[in-house]
Amino acid sequence: MRHTSNIIPHTLLALLLISCRGPEIILPPEAEQKGDTVQSEIVGFYLLNEGNMGSNKATLDYYDYTTATYTRNIYSAANPTVAQSLGDVGNDLKIYGNRLYAVINCSNFIEVMTADSAKHIGSIQVPNCRYLCFKDGFGYITSYAGPVMINPDYKQIGYVAKFDTATLQIVDTCHVGFQPDGLAISGEKLYVANSGGYMVPNYEHTVSVIDLTTFARTKDIDVAVNLHRVWVDKYKQLWVSSRGDYYDIPSKLFCVDTQTDTLCDELPVSVSNMWLDGDSLYIYGSEFSYITMSEKQSYRIIDVRSHAVIKDGFIPDTIKITHPYGLMVHPVTKDIYLTDAKNYVTPGKLHCFDNNGHLKWSVTTGDIPAHMAFLIKKTNP
Repeated sequence: MRHTSNIIPHTLLALLLISCRGPEIILPPEAEQKGDTVQSEIVGFYLLNEGNMGSNKATLDYYDYTTATYTRNIYSAANPTVAQSLGDVGNDLKIYGNRLYAVINCSNFIEVMTADSAKHIGSIQVPNCRYLCFKDGFGYITSYAGPVMINPDYKQIGYVAKFDTATLQIVDTCHVGFQPDGLAISGEKLYVANSGGYMVPNYEHTVSVIDLTTFARTKDIDVAVNLHRVWVDKYKQLWVSSRGDYYDIPSKLFCVDTQTDTLCDELPVSVSNMWLDGDSLYIYGSEFSYITMSEKQSYRIIDVRSHAVIKDGFIPDTIKITHPYGLMVHPVTKDIYLTDAKNYVTPGKLHCFDNNGHLKWSVTTGDIPAHMAFLIKKTNP
């Protein structure tokens, strides 16, 4: 989700468009044939559409590799007695074991479903919840804790909640920085990127480290302002993105050595979203500047072992993406999935590219297509 503190120009555009149109419309369940069938242990993937803030229209789509069929808004069809839609703003999507977890930010809960059919199992109440990760039967979710409110003197510090995936009960919490976003696990340590996004221009600039054995914060690593995304690679490196301040401080990518918990590298590349596949970190940047009042897009692949840019532009310039948003890479076929949020208030697009950047197919999604998760044929609780 893009709060006003993190991407103000897009939010203002959305508010203007909402004020000029009629009632909210959610696309009915509808299937389309797209691409070719693919046989592997990955049988499909889910896509969570955020929906416009305040419109209560987050939706869930599914692509089936066995039939090459894309189906929109499957949640309402799978759960006709639960709700028409998932709620207000889908912010993250993960599969762990045999369950599918969708973070519904402004509705303040995690929706828990069966991974194979998206049927409702239960929910976990977490205020202003953001991003998820899992380990050893427990889930971890970042929470802004307080209301959606831009205030340089914001007082409500954020936290990470730990929940039991068997009972769906929160068992512990740990306070971190203000407005914590992405989080990732390396060994027995949990790393949390603090944004301070509601406190513009007084952004946070640290990654908090939590000891999973005690669930206590042990350290804050000074990185950069307005932190967002995180990934841990097989070399025990934590990759952290900074949004910058949209004025003088540009968006950048940082690397933290998780063995020493120290900052070890800084790469001058813009990062709005990223996806790690093996040694390749796929990155797109969609950076807005208040100085030029313009947005600049970039697409890169970084080798996490050497820290070098190995490809500059993984989609062709002939493909026009209005506002890139969601990103995912198939670990077997190496197909690249990139979503386009368009104008943020009407249905977006999902594009599938092969590993050479050639467009294979595109499909219409719900509003603000953002978060994707692969479904594996055999899962364990």
